[in-house]
Amino acid sequence: MAALPSQTGGMSIRTEATMTSVHICTLTIAGTACVTDLRTRRIPNILTFGAALAGLLFQFATGGVEALGQAALGWLLGAIVFLLPFALGGLGGGDVKLIAALGAWLGPVDAVWLVLYTGVAGGVMALGVAAVYGYLGTAVQNVKLLLSHWRVAGIQSVPEITLEGSRGPKLAYAFPILIGLVATVWLR
Repeated sequence: MAALPSQTGGMSIRTEATMTSVHICTLTIAGTACVTDLRTRRIPNILTFGAALAGLLFQFATGGVEALGQAALGWLLGAIVFLLPFALGGLGGGDVKLIAALGAWLGPVDAVWLVLYTGVAGGVMALGVAAVYGYLGTAVQNVKLLLSHWRVAGIQSVPEITLEGSRGPKLAYAFPILIGLVATVWLR
């Protein structure tokens, strides 16, 4: 979507990199969410639901019913993948709605890439934030506790280490989502 591949001597190279209206809209949405999340630690519903609706309508207007179906599938994939971490207390609801909204714009294939790149960015940033705040050792112990708890009691939240119960530093997850989106747009 971001570039047209070319075959040269058996090696695939990028011959063109273009920013589409979908890229511009998603980067604007994610950038706005990032600024809001960093300032207020919230992502407004008007942004996430509005972006999802706009993505669905845009895809329908530009590609018909088939594109609308792909947009709905992208929204669903984004929501489903982030639903488990949200249910376990590891992410806020705004993060789930933001990923889903971006998935509506990007479609299912790029939504999967977005989730993967976001996960990597979030993990790296979480380690960095934990290290800066002197919390890295505690964070590693919390992961061990979580995995042990899941092994014994099944997958469920551990209240002491959820977003609500933890005293550790918080990461505004719209920032890793923005980085994941930039990687998706750039590398796809």
